[in-house]
Amino acid sequence: MNVGLVGVTGYSGSVLYELLLHHPEVDSVNLYGHAQSEIKSLESVLPQLRRRANILPYDPADIMKNNQMVFFATSAGVTTELAKPFIDKDFPVIDLAGDFRLKSRDVYKKWYKKDAPEMKYLEKSHYGLADFTSSKGVTYVSNPGCYATATILALAPLVKNHLIDPTSIVVDAKSGTSGAGKKLSELTHFSQTNENLQLYKVNQHQHIPEIVQQLKLWDNDVPYIQFTTTLLPLTRGIMASCYIKARPEITEEDVRKSFNQTYSADTFVNATEGVFPTLKQVVGTNFCDIGYQLNPVTHQIVVVSVIDNLLKGAAGQAIQNFNQMFEYEPGLGLDLIPTLP
Repeated sequence: MNVGLVGVTGYSGSVLYELLLHHPEVDSVNLYGHAQSEIKSLESVLPQLRRRANILPYDPADIMKNNQMVFFATSAGVTTELAKPFIDKDFPVIDLAGDFRLKSRDVYKKWYKKDAPEMKYLEKSHYGLADFTSSKGVTYVSNPGCYATATILALAPLVKNHLIDPTSIVVDAKSGTSGAGKKLSELTHFSQTNENLQLYKVNQHQHIPEIVQQLKLWDNDVPYIQFTTTLLPLTRGIMASCYIKARPEITEEDVRKSFNQTYSADTFVNATEGVFPTLKQVVGTNFCDIGYQLNPVTHQIVVVSVIDNLLKGAAGQAIQNFNQMFEYEPGLGLDLIPTLP
């Protein structure tokens, strides 16, 4: 199969390109910019990849002619315009940006500060939370955000089984600097980030409505979440620590049963009672590792979820959706081991 990739120069795009190069069902990866610009060599922008390839100008007709599907790994707002020709022709797309994740145009504009796609395009988009929904038979997949993936996977067993007070969800989420992308900013400057912890976008992160939207599909009584984000002085990884009040009658066995039933057959999610994960055990992989515990004194449930934000939180989950879309084995192309030490 020939696949197109629009946006290889960002962190998620370059990681996705590497995964596609090693995917056994991918014959070639054609690279495209997202503007009608001149041809660039990949080595000129990403010399560390050591690949002699060209980044071609963006041309929807050329992309559809020479590929069986296309990935977009572009910044928010880009695919709102660029995706239209592909949606109109039902050409398979997996989009790593946030443009098509939210089903409300008003909510999107409030949180992303940009105009949302038209409803006729949003209605054709599938939210590709790969561990819970299938992209089989779908032509436009909106890949979930990194914070959203870690948080939703942590909360899913409790929310789906109605074990908690839906108004009590508190999430303390921490991420490495690659989650902010390549764009330069004072927040991610080495002198500011190194040996430091910084809260940012408190109650304003654009993944908040995405998380709530999904949780409400499982329990419409979830009105909101308290969500705080912290920047860690490291490159990759997300840890979402969730604190939720259990309903009065809920026992340890109820909590254990909910996680076991939800994830016992899951290829990429591992949940363990009373053993809390570290980032090192998932960075470099597509796994989400979860630890959980019911505090018998406070009757609070603590759930800690860790992922690699560029893999399970972006490119890796995109490959999961690709495998579902074309009915390949779930783990194909994702046989990865943690980056150690």
